[in-house]
Amino acid sequence: MRPVTATATAVTTIFGVGAAAVAAGRYASDAALKAAPGRPLPADRRLVVHATEAGQVTLTRSFSALRPGFYGLAGPGVHAVVGPVVDGASPAADTVVRRLESVGQGLLEPGAKVRLTPELYGGDPGGDLGLEHQEVEIPGELGPLPAWYVPGARDTWVITLHGLGATRAHPMNVMGFLHGQGLPVLDLAYRGDPGAPRPANGLGRFGASEWRDLDAAIRYALRYGARNVIVHGWSTGATMALYAAVESPLRDRISGLVLDSPVLDWPVTLRALAAARGVPAALLPLAVRAAQGRTGMSGAPVLETSAPASLGAPTLILHGPDDTIAPWESSRELAGRRPDLVSLHAVPRAPHASMWNADPARYEETLRRFLTPLM
Repeated sequence: MRPVTATATAVTTIFGVGAAAVAAGRYASDAALKAAPGRPLPADRRLVVHATEAGQVTLTRSFSALRPGFYGLAGPGVHAVVGPVVDGASPAADTVVRRLESVGQGLLEPGAKVRLTPELYGGDPGGDLGLEHQEVEIPGELGPLPAWYVPGARDTWVITLHGLGATRAHPMNVMGFLHGQGLPVLDLAYRGDPGAPRPANGLGRFGASEWRDLDAAIRYALRYGARNVIVHGWSTGATMALYAAVESPLRDRISGLVLDSPVLDWPVTLRALAAARGVPAALLPLAVRAAQGRTGMSGAPVLETSAPASLGAPTLILHGPDDTIAPWESSRELAGRRPDLVSLHAVPRAPHASMWNADPARYEETLRRFLTPLM
């Protein structure tokens, strides 16, 4: 009986290890597949508020606290906007002083734990920007999709799409600029967002299924007066835009794409998010395999699909070499493959989906030059 017992023990051990590997893979993949809208990505480190005074806030010194540009500062019950670092103002080597532009929610007090976020605003286009707007409902594949519609004089609409860890408040960063160009804006909340239908199993798919909600928004825009649409997406919202431009039956009505920090290789992004959450390196391949099994997604990067060759719309990519979530090498390769249609604007020292935040004036000028012939 001893050989039989030994064999049974070995088989039990193998199954035990296999079950543990499956469980570990599912846990690791949750870092990206269940990234909740409006919650910071695991790569966004917490900072401590050390002091505040008129027009200034002192934060823990770190690479993120030293980022150039304008960011939201978010924590439990508080949301503020900070501007550039104030050179020479820090009283200690372990702190940094930034301009405090405004406090939109709560009180920013010493000891508060906060994170920098690309979302400057936390309300709506009326309350935060003073823009006339309507809350509209778009019939989607899984159910009604809420959206903000900001009217404009032109018949080319811009549809905006946030990405990982953000909400439809993120596109408000550029909404005032787009409104100033006379462009109507449709800012979409899609599956998984607050007020929108829940995706199957509560799992995101890096734009691979979410793009059908964008397709519904394009249909809505055309039904209500748009002649063409330009799609401006961040992160996985940019990936949705790319999918729609090659898969949608209405792709000929997409006159341009603006892709900010596009996720073009989702396994790389998933591994980066899982690692930032503290998943051991040995489990990262399991996370990718678990994600494929749970979602049915192909592991092939977008560049290995037909998308680059099938793309037919002029495309502007805004991305930077400091993005640790969606490496910009893929964006550079896409631009290199399609120089006839794709232009790449590099933004240094900008984290994921924060290209506008790092240099708003340069971002908007680049955007203006791209959009002008498409209006």
